[in-house]
Amino acid sequence: MSAPGRAPGSSSAIDLGELVRFLTVNLVDKPGEVIVSLVQERDADVYEIEVGDDDLGQIIGKGGKTARAIRSVVSAAAPRTGKRTLVEILE
Repeated sequence: MSAPGRAPGSSSAIDLGELVRFLTVNLVDKPGEVIVSLVQERDADVYEIEVGDDDLGQIIGKGGKTARAIRSVVSAAAPRTGKRTLVEILE
């Protein structure tokens, strides 16, 4: 059974991309500069986050705590398939 408003069989990668974007946009001062892209590798789906230079510290957080929290949420929401789901923050 699919979620309301979703087409049956729709890709969950889209949902995870939206989740990563939602989390990121709500953490930064300049949400218009946030770019989230999906890179599909053979054994992993990698979500790459790009933000403005001024917002990079807010995404990483003290000691990497914010970045770790984003990765934990995405990992928990990711479908259980044979592929890993990774989040990378690009400088």
